[in-house]
Amino acid sequence: MKINLKDLNDKIENQDYIQDLETVKYADISKSKSKIKPYAEKMVKEVVAAFKHDSLVQTQLAVTGQRPVTFVLETNIINLPYANYKKIANFFEEGQEYDLNVYFETRSEYVNASHFRIDQLATEEEIEKDSSAVVDKLVDAIIEKIKVVREYKKPEKKTETKAKTTKSTTKKKTTTKKKITTKKK
Repeated sequence: MKINLKDLNDKIENQDYIQDLETVKYADISKSKSKIKPYAEKMVKEVVAAFKHDSLVQTQLAVTGQRPVTFVLETNIINLPYANYKKIANFFEEGQEYDLNVYFETRSEYVNASHFRIDQLATEEEIEKDSSAVVDKLVDAIIEKIKVVREYKKPEKKTETKAKTTKSTTKKKTTTKKKITTKKK
């Protein structure tokens, strides 16, 4: 599917795209490929269906628990989340059509300092040609990101004490005396 910048922005702004959100607990998926796979299959099927209907898609898997994380698949022309769609115009020209790709996003305060990671998962051609391979790739990506989230250590806040340098500036007072002259008569 190709799309131009105006149509892309309009669809995202008006939320004119397929949306789905599934919420699971860590216990439901553990770190097992077999437990994650059904969720990944559902997400990939939604992307394939969106391509068939010439639609955009945003499908999410929110994992709740001690270190919550949300995995998202979005179709876009660039690796920017729909939340930042207004910035897309900075990278593309009006009037041209662009191919959509499938991007995998990870959102969690335990993923990195920006709490966000986005990677291209597949092209439209790849997902239509072999969606089961894309499912496997997604399962591996989810497992990898869960591991990152579980092992993430927040950076320690630096408590640097900067020595305050005080600059004393003394203004030199300058006084000008006015010379008074008196006229003699």
